[in-house]
Amino acid sequence: MNTMKKVFMGAAALMMAVSMAGCGNSGSGNSGTATPEAGGSGTDAAGAVKIGLHYELTGGVADYGKAELNGSLLAIKQANAAAGSEKYGYVKYDNKSDSTEAVTLAAQLASDGVAGVVGPATSGASAASYQILNDAKIPVLSPSATQNNVTLTNPDDASSAAYDYVYRVCFEDSYQGAAMAQYAYDTLGKTKAVIYGDSTTDYAKGLTEAFEKQFTKLGGTIVGKENYVSKDTDFSSVLTKIKGMDFDVLYIPGYYNEAGLIIKQAREMGLNQTVVGSDGFDSTTLVELGGAANLNDVYFTTAYTTVGASDKLQAFIDAYKAEYNEEPNMFSALAYDATNVLIQAIEEAGSSDGSAVQAALTKISFDGVTGAFTFDATHTPIKPVLVVNLVDGVQTDAVAVTPKLD
Repeated sequence: MNTMKKVFMGAAALMMAVSMAGCGNSGSGNSGTATPEAGGSGTDAAGAVKIGLHYELTGGVADYGKAELNGSLLAIKQANAAAGSEKYGYVKYDNKSDSTEAVTLAAQLASDGVAGVVGPATSGASAASYQILNDAKIPVLSPSATQNNVTLTNPDDASSAAYDYVYRVCFEDSYQGAAMAQYAYDTLGKTKAVIYGDSTTDYAKGLTEAFEKQFTKLGGTIVGKENYVSKDTDFSSVLTKIKGMDFDVLYIPGYYNEAGLIIKQAREMGLNQTVVGSDGFDSTTLVELGGAANLNDVYFTTAYTTVGASDKLQAFIDAYKAEYNEEPNMFSALAYDATNVLIQAIEEAGSSDGSAVQAALTKISFDGVTGAFTFDATHTPIKPVLVVNLVDGVQTDAVAVTPKLD
């Protein structure tokens, strides 16, 4: 308890140092309280093992956080059904798509007595929470923190060690960026690329760097590099410039918010070249913003697709649809797997003590809906990247790609 108190006080001091006001550390959906939701699977039953759910439930990337929350809650419900009791409870928080808020909530979770934390969805918010939770010896399972080296104690030094208590179930940006470059060059036969990426996120910067490196290594040429800023809505000026370039593939490393609008405006301007992108495309909002008719000859990297679903994956899809009356997406599936990895580690440890759970994670072998994997030295899973093809906005094909890296 003294350790937790020190962690919480340390985080509070950090917030004061950066003049942070109105931290808002209440649990989302609980009328400003920080207690677990009452009723149904995931109650705060006596003796229940408590899991912290830390997601972007409002703000700019709420689509990701809400989908991941649903995946986590389904995993907890199924674990309780399998146990025949309310074995697992949860507390959930909304970081409002804000990395500074994520720091405050990490400190709150450190004082909540959770066995582990799942989330946040984005790399920035995840990285902001790691030090606090690692110091408190609380295991963290990141569903979709894809930023290069984000699990390392010094992300700027690839040779630094991983945080002992931090793991992720997604591949990193450089891996998927390289996979898309390889797919574009080897499979689609593209040789001249334009990159149009978000200049404000490490996510997009990492993807850009990896795509460019792999594409040129294979023999392709980057004929142009342009940038937009997060929350931009009018891309006509840059797209007009791009239209004058000689290229056969446009790579958009970024999130669905801007990517959907870029594709729509590009198609309306007569830019009919192949568009390729990253896992940030994976949202129904991409189709809403881009228009189904414009989402043809569009490909993106992902860790999950319903195309050619295995029995295990189909069971998840059916259960998710029955629970939420909607199709799951990659983020739902990654959070479902992340939560189940944590639950499996707790079961194998025979304890909810953080140190025991962490020890179980170091040797875990997991078979989930986004693939079977173990963790490498950086606590990143070893698994291939999927590239999916959109036809009228619908995923119709999927190919597994393992990039040939140096």
